[in-house]
Amino acid sequence: MEVRANRHLAVHNLTISQFGVLEALYHIGPLSQRQLADKILRSSGNLTMVIDNLERDGLVQRERDLKDRRIMTVSLTERGFELIHRLMPHHIQNVMQVFSALTPEELSQLAELSKRLGLSLVES
Repeated sequence: MEVRANRHLAVHNLTISQFGVLEALYHIGPLSQRQLADKILRSSGNLTMVIDNLERDGLVQRERDLKDRRIMTVSLTERGFELIHRLMPHHIQNVMQVFSALTPEELSQLAELSKRLGLSLVES
């Protein structure tokens, strides 16, 4: 399912992790690297390389937090914002197509089960 929903990313030379970072920053705004790792369920070590590559391509920028210099805040550049803004409608369409095999009742059940799993991870 993930491959089917995300195969359009290869055309833009993006990995699923890179898209996850861009999507999180697009919807939430600037985040610390730790917050990003938690949001996209990746290790902070893996995320450093992902952000390095996005920064190299001019899609994100890092800045030291003014209150705590140990924290690096990541935000979209104008180029990154334009790219993710262009990709989101197509991405949403792909995800909807993948889930179209389910009835509304099944989607509701899946949402409830996913929420329960997610909350159990946060609590543990």
